[in-house]
Amino acid sequence: MEISIHKLSIIIPAYNEAATIHRILDKVRAVQLTGGIRKELIVVNDCSKDQTEAAILNYQAAHPELDLQYLRHEVNQGKGAALHTGIAHATGEYLIIQDADLEYDPEEYNLLLKPVLAGFADVVYGSRFMGGQPHRILFFWHSIGNKFLTFLSNMFTDLNLTDMETCYKMFRRDLIQALQLREKRFGFEPEVTAKIARIPGVRIYEVGISYYGRTYEEGKKIGWRDGVRAIYCILKYGLFKM
Repeated sequence: MEISIHKLSIIIPAYNEAATIHRILDKVRAVQLTGGIRKELIVVNDCSKDQTEAAILNYQAAHPELDLQYLRHEVNQGKGAALHTGIAHATGEYLIIQDADLEYDPEEYNLLLKPVLAGFADVVYGSRFMGGQPHRILFFWHSIGNKFLTFLSNMFTDLNLTDMETCYKMFRRDLIQALQLREKRFGFEPEVTAKIARIPGVRIYEVGISYYGRTYEEGKKIGWRDGVRAIYCILKYGLFKM
């Protein structure tokens, strides 16, 4: 049974992205969503130390037609905390997470929307490890780490995801807003996966997406400590219903 969606909320956490934030906003603005679905952009500045705030405010002023909310943290709290803030302010029937860098392509929102609009999915993950979409070749150990974290997460959730750590996660808004999310940094990914998987009758799908990864010189922020924290979160939220 097909369903209709009137608005998609796009949550964009930003930290020190002054150089690229206008480019990702251009890409999001240019996307034409299936069926004329409207876009609600929610940009959360996690107390950036560069000119991220000025760049966002200038963009907002230059595009008054764009439904863009700007929110800011007074102190740096982490990506997960920025996502919590954005999720709480979302008003679309569904929401999707979009990093402020250029690693993921907003043109692919419609790929994630497809199983939703067909009436099959409540949650859709965009996998960098399935399908025939292009992806940049980088960091052998980083990819092994991602696959290990996904494997470990699947053991506790009984899901068969291929990419638990993906940025592109689309949720039915009422489902994710009902969760009590605690993790303020990159532990958001395993926590939200564990808690979404526990919802009775939830329908989770996965679609292949492209990936244009950044090097650390180009601004990539995640490191080995975040991987260790992810393992801790998988065990914590997998073993205990918190």
